[in-house]
Amino acid sequence: MRDFAKLGWRVIAGTLLAGLAVGSAGRAGVLDEPHLRIVPRTGAEQERIDKALAAPEDFSKPQPFEEMSAGAATVRPRDNPDAFSQPSGNMPFADELDFKVGNGLFRKLWVSSPSSTLASDGLGPLFNARSCQRCHLKDGRGHPPEGPEDSAVSMFLRVSIPGGEAQAMAEIEDYISTRPEPTYGAQLQDFSLPGQKAEYRLKVTYEEREVALSGGETARLRVPTYEAADLGYGPLHPDAMLSPRVAPQMIGLGLLEAIPAADIMAKADPEDADGDGISGRPNIIWSLEFDMPMLGRFGHKAGAPTVRHQTASAFAGDIGISNPLFPDPWGECTEAQADCRAGPHGDGDDRLHEIDGEGLELVTFYSRNLAVPARRDVADPAVLRGKEVFYETGCTSCHTPAYVTHRLEDQPEQSFQLIWPYTDMLLHDMGEGLADHRPEARATGREWRTAPLWGVGMTERVSGHTYFLHDGRARSLLEAVLWHGGEAQAQRDAVVEMAPEDRAALIAFLESL
Repeated sequence: MRDFAKLGWRVIAGTLLAGLAVGSAGRAGVLDEPHLRIVPRTGAEQERIDKALAAPEDFSKPQPFEEMSAGAATVRPRDNPDAFSQPSGNMPFADELDFKVGNGLFRKLWVSSPSSTLASDGLGPLFNARSCQRCHLKDGRGHPPEGPEDSAVSMFLRVSIPGGEAQAMAEIEDYISTRPEPTYGAQLQDFSLPGQKAEYRLKVTYEEREVALSGGETARLRVPTYEAADLGYGPLHPDAMLSPRVAPQMIGLGLLEAIPAADIMAKADPEDADGDGISGRPNIIWSLEFDMPMLGRFGHKAGAPTVRHQTASAFAGDIGISNPLFPDPWGECTEAQADCRAGPHGDGDDRLHEIDGEGLELVTFYSRNLAVPARRDVADPAVLRGKEVFYETGCTSCHTPAYVTHRLEDQPEQSFQLIWPYTDMLLHDMGEGLADHRPEARATGREWRTAPLWGVGMTERVSGHTYFLHDGRARSLLEAVLWHGGEAQAQRDAVVEMAPEDRAALIAFLESL
């Protein structure tokens, strides 16, 4: 089993990194959390937290409160596709209306301008979907297109080119400069309004590869190739870097946002000082909300620091809806797409933006409070054995089981909760097999944020499929594990070589999350 005493090195490394991740203009930004109204912890509270987060010594029974994945915000697991669409279990009744109105805006189908429906116009002119719900169907996980007739509505390609020295972010050390692709911007949109050309059609092909497992078992991985076909505005820049992304599940975002930045940074170990082969690094992002560097938390490469930032970015990039953080009424249209910029937009009425500040706050509140369902079968012997295998194999080196969130003045749903997301929120080199070769802020082309695992066992119930990883290439949890490389190569190889009954128990544990 992993030596948990080594965590002391992670604390030291994280403390040092807090001063090294940003330049002199923004050193405090990594640990500053201006989006939260924090009540400092007392010494007695910290003692309780340390006890609650201690690694288990007995795997014959569940840990206290382990079933409650999101603390008091947990909801019962529904046996239908609405399992990810419930409000935080501890939400005050007075706030439920805001949640429901936010849900309405999340589901709203936007229309083109001009329209008599002024509150809903402004779509595009280029877009990936007409609503948030179209990508995050039932607030769950997106999927790659299944065959030539299936749309790629919940998946797209990000695109950028190397930025050069002029684009460097001086305030953030190790920032990898990139620029939007000159013609197509920062992501490719496969839908457009009448009179405009769509940017491309996503084409995905797969090659099957067999993997031999212990006990005579085998698994098959599909190796994807992505093509931006039918380009509507000419060829891509010769240095264009493309990265496929499926829409991630939406549950528990507010709780992830409420994890103390210091607790995340304490797990960073960029030089692998503890010698376990794991070198987690934080992504540091320039915050448009607060005009300062902040810890990245959301997105496949931790490219957004807050739920509000992530929400605003999705409105602009995915739907073409302007908002207070991304005010361009034409969304992602570039200067090279003059007709797109000149088309009608939804900013011409009394609204300052196509979705105003109040609407953005309501969708942010909804996104922040989509509840995590309780775990299932936590006391099942196979699940308990699988949990032990998870720890023994070293999976917790990245998939940190539990945290206690900040005590917050104005967010009772997220305040001081013991949560079990199974992520360290850090970037890790996942090997050449998963590399997209496209940097994002401090994240290299081989690094990805550790995906939270809570709710992963309910994916098929909610989304109707079992596709995992950033591009949905894995068709099962076992395939997702077998794609791990880089820092996780040793853990992947251990899963390949372990006794088949232990491998089955590991999957049973993951399915219980």
